[in-house]
Amino acid sequence: MPQTDVEVIRARVPGKINLTLGVGPLSADGYHPLVTVFQAVSLHDEITASWAPEGVTELRTTGREAHLLGDDKTNLAWRAADLLRQHCSVDHGVRLQIDKRIPIAGGMAGGSADAAGALLACSVLWDLDLDPSELRELGAQLGADVPFGLTGGTAVGTGRGDEVVPALTRGTTHWVLAFSPDGLSTPAVFARHDELRPAPPRPELPPALMSALGAGRAADLAPHLFNDLAEAACSLRPDLADTIALAPKVGALTAVLCGSGPTVAFLVGDEAAAVDVHLALRAELGSEAQLRRVHGPVPGARLVHPA
Repeated sequence: MPQTDVEVIRARVPGKINLTLGVGPLSADGYHPLVTVFQAVSLHDEITASWAPEGVTELRTTGREAHLLGDDKTNLAWRAADLLRQHCSVDHGVRLQIDKRIPIAGGMAGGSADAAGALLACSVLWDLDLDPSELRELGAQLGADVPFGLTGGTAVGTGRGDEVVPALTRGTTHWVLAFSPDGLSTPAVFARHDELRPAPPRPELPPALMSALGAGRAADLAPHLFNDLAEAACSLRPDLADTIALAPKVGALTAVLCGSGPTVAFLVGDEAAAVDVHLALRAELGSEAQLRRVHGPVPGARLVHPA
């Protein structure tokens, strides 16, 4: 074990909402060109990294859905540590613990967030001299949403979603999230999308949405939220359409599917409205419904220990 005063590093990483998600036609490489606007929101996982014997990666996950995640190379956080070790030609080992709050297979890029947190935590634990752009490049090798997990805030994503540029925004946006007890497979949703829309136009960034973000008024933003994957997700899970349709009834400005679903994000005007919509959704969906009030934008992966 290296001699260091720092034995534990903890990073906090946010989930994301797609304010807009345009999906183009399937390319020869098997990917779809995307144009999306990400917003990082105040629902976080925490990644703790501590020393382990050379070359060893150990992983433990806690949280309500921890049993759904593997503790080996099937986990993006494990792969992130391994990629960083190879990239920097180091033999250091690491014990990773993931405290999960972002839903698994919920469309909020929880796995990608964990990979981003692992990249940051391991790079600091191992005292690697990597700048943020290098971490983002490594993240893109792991998954399209990982670079945004490192960047956070509000950003435009193009390519596969991995080419990220910060967006100009003003103010704070408030949301109520409605989770689902059952996840949705991203490949299955994309496959269904290809069946429903075999020849979609190439996606473009909506200027009106960007103007609304700059103005900082939720009411101006609401008409411009959309997700090209919503039709496919709702065809696989018709209950999602019913949940989205609750928006006017519960007093939300609108609702949008997060990524490939099934999490639904209800946009509200302010924090007080979020409380009211949360209560109204509880009445509509039942006492067992999993709901959460969040706000954005928030930063990407950040260290919380040592402070």
